[in-house]
Parts: sequence; C-alpha cells; structure tokens
Amino acid sequence: MSQTPAFEAAVAASKTLSEKPGNDVLLQLYSLYKQATEGDASGDGPANPFDFVAKAKHDAWAGLKGKTTAAAEQEYIELVAKLKG
Repeated sequence: MSQTPAFEAAVAASKTLSEKPGNDVLLQLYSLYKQATEGDASGDGPANPFDFVAKAKHDAWAGLKGKTTAAAEQEYIELVAKLKG
C-alpha cells in the first residue's frame, strides 16, 4: 500500500517527539500505523500467552478492524500533530 506524503512525514515526526508518549498513546500510534500500512489484523495474536506487550499491540490493532487505511492514516497524522503540540 502506498502512503501519502503527509503520513510519511508524520511517521518521521513521531520518531522525533520531544517527550515519549505514555503506553496508551504508543499503542494508539502503533495500531493506527499498522492499520494504515497493512489493513486489518489477522490471526489471534502472539502464540506465547505471556508476551503481554505483543498481545496488547495485537489487541489494539485488532480493535481497528474495518477502519480504512485512509482513515487510519488521517488519525495517525492528527495524533502526531497533537503530540508535537
């Protein structure tokens, strides 16, 4: 999938934030990025039930099922802009 220049700029900007966002925001950024670049999550998530980080990431991404890649891109761009303040 081809991303817009605005999305690519937001991805670059997300790596240079002056302050590291909290875990909830990081999960939101991750899930929106995955939805924008890969579409709906597939499968049941990580095989290791004790890999809590991977499970949280998969669950956050799976929660966006049905959201279009364009909508996920736009939400990602807006979230990064908000974080940059």
